Amino acid sequence: MAQAPVNPITVEVVRKGLAHIANEMATVLRKTSYNMMIYEVRDYCVGIVDPEGAVLSQNFGALPIFLADLGPAIVDGVRMHGKNGFQPGDVLIMNHPYVCGQHLNNVVVYTPFFHGGEQVAFLAVRAHWIDIGGTRVGFGYSGTREIYEEGLQFRSLKLYRGDQPNQDLFQLISDNVRFADSCLGDLRAQIAACRVGDRGLTQLVNRYGLDVFSRCVRSIWDQSEALAREQIAKITPGKYEAEAMFDSDGVDLNQPVPLKVKVEVAGGDMAIDFSEISDQVKGSINSGESGAVAAARVAFKSLISPFSPIDEGCFRPLKILIPAGKILSATPPAPVGNWSRTLPTVIDLILRALAPALPDKIAAGHKGDMGGYAFFGNDPRTGRRFLCQTIMGGGWGGRAHEDGENATVSICQGDVQNAPVELQELYYPVMIEQHRLREGSGGTGKFRGGLGIEITVRTLCDAFVNINVERTLTPPWGLFGGHCGEPAKALVKQEPDDPGSWFTKRPNYPLKKGGSVTFFTAGGGGYAPAGERPRELIERDRRLGYVPETNV
Repeated sequence: MAQAPVNPITVEVVRKGLAHIANEMATVLRKTSYNMMIYEVRDYCVGIVDPEGAVLSQNFGALPIFLADLGPAIVDGVRMHGKNGFQPGDVLIMNHPYVCGQHLNNVVVYTPFFHGGEQVAFLAVRAHWIDIGGTRVGFGYSGTREIYEEGLQFRSLKLYRGDQPNQDLFQLISDNVRFADSCLGDLRAQIAACRVGDRGLTQLVNRYGLDVFSRCVRSIWDQSEALAREQIAKITPGKYEAEAMFDSDGVDLNQPVPLKVKVEVAGGDMAIDFSEISDQVKGSINSGESGAVAAARVAFKSLISPFSPIDEGCFRPLKILIPAGKILSATPPAPVGNWSRTLPTVIDLILRALAPALPDKIAAGHKGDMGGYAFFGNDPRTGRRFLCQTIMGGGWGGRAHEDGENATVSICQGDVQNAPVELQELYYPVMIEQHRLREGSGGTGKFRGGLGIEITVRTLCDAFVNINVERTLTPPWGLFGGHCGEPAKALVKQEPDDPGSWFTKRPNYPLKKGGSVTFFTAGGGGYAPAGERPRELIERDRRLGYVPETNV
């Protein structure tokens, strides 16, 4: 006998309730974490996932690139421990790179949710720890050749069994990371967020009962799928492709890495094929298979249903093809520490491939990396290690109706933001001498690419810096006759009157007290020929100082 359809009002209450729970978990994480990358930059995500890895809901904001791999982390944990291998109170920790696809600093903490003795879901929190041990300090570090150089690996290890903590694991973490207070504080914040999520989900399921709740979730997925297929139907069916050269793998700096994607739209589905992308490389720009899923999901969601909540139904029409051993499906012991460097360019390529079919929706190339900086050393004021790191914005591509955005983080990073200058200077021995728009960096076109930024950081003690600049061989491209944006670069000076040296990749580079690095982030590509640009926009650019006078 067929079940009666669930009340649509109840479906909406459950949909909003799940989103509220995820957002409340995110607030708890942000308010209790120790690490500026979490509470200021917002380098995290929160999700509610069923035991099959399907996403019930994810918090608003934070990182879109985390769309893919909360589910695989849960599935792998269920495979390891068995469907009946969990009990109330369990807390698990996970960062296995060939399951999660990401660098080891992105640590997942998850807890099982039970109702009436039945395991229903998992509450999961991924957050960026500032350190995970190994030879790396901070992000932006190139040169590692195998995963064992990159830090601790956790594969769904139980931090708590029921209400009993595994003190040995906590001690292991404390003894093997450089900033134990921060990492263990963030771990406690992740656990607290999961506990709050458990309380909220208990209230929601108790309100309607598990049967009605489950039927609501299935209805939500069905509605999201229908919305996605409706949008796919507006794309001209066909096969599309795009390719570009990535600078290097970070080890052999003279050998570019080929990236190629194919997209097929047919029968209400979209298939993204990475079969011809580069094989995995020696350097750390690889990711596990979830990297391919993440890139595909971000591109798909941004095109098909950018404003709807995130749940598994959104992605039912999306098919992803990738064999093992590719740069986005690396196998052990490939390093993955710079996994995030490649993905923005891959997403850009997916969108570029579809530009002929969706000229009104696809923008020109954007800054094309998830760039940031890391300065570290010993703070003479405290005698303790310090690590100052944040992310940097750049230009987005022009589009069919307007200029690209200035100083905006990559498409992978969503609503994250740079750490405030004031806090960096308060907590660390650095001085931010400038943080301004990079004049003339946007590609010209009918609609100009957005501007990158110039940011100069001066150290107040002897220190080290990681420099890792990408997309110098293939700068953010223009579309339909627009010009490329200016590529990124970095200028290092050991003293104020030093003429400086230009670098693209220098991990662990020593800086003298008073030395500085100026980062020039990339500008976005232009859209359509520059000769079609309206005169009033040219005058506005001149008035605002967006372009040099010679370009006006």
